[in-house]
Amino acid sequence: MGSVSSIVGSRGRTRRSGLLTRFRRDREGSVAVEFTMLAIPFSMLVFAVLETCISFAGQEVLANATDDIARQMRTGQIRTISEADLRKLVCGRLEIIVTSGCPGLKIDLRTLTSFNEGTKHTFTIDKGSNQVTLMYAGGTTGFTTQLGDAGTKNMLRVFYKWPVITDFMSKYISNMSDGTTLHFATMTWQNEPY
Repeated sequence: MGSVSSIVGSRGRTRRSGLLTRFRRDREGSVAVEFTMLAIPFSMLVFAVLETCISFAGQEVLANATDDIARQMRTGQIRTISEADLRKLVCGRLEIIVTSGCPGLKIDLRTLTSFNEGTKHTFTIDKGSNQVTLMYAGGTTGFTTQLGDAGTKNMLRVFYKWPVITDFMSKYISNMSDGTTLHFATMTWQNEPY
């Protein structure tokens, strides 16, 4: 038994040492140069794909949290809510993928007179100050937390400034001058007659 394992072990060592010997013998360095030429672009591509996937997952978590919370409001499970409680509720759903405390989170909850009014609520991004400005019919409005009663129409908008992790990708992926990407989710609904 001992002789069989020594033969198998010596063959494995011979193959490995032969490969290392051939690599050491190649003095031109073409393998190392070719590896370097391919490794850097390949690594950049891998990091770009990973960064995009993680950012997309963050956007999906944000959209799901917004949809879930809006459903609770629509069905009357949540009838009144303060700004702090709404932030805590949204942040609790996002903390699975974002930094604790949800820095960069902005929430706007408002009651509408009609669904058509909801189309007039827009926003702009000031790239100089990296701020989101809410607009209504050409003028600016502030963020608010106003949930209507049964049968009212409401709109929930959630904004999150997603940090771009890989520094060299920030100028290609981010839409804010501070290197973050603004993720946005909205839901408009009419409360049920609870």
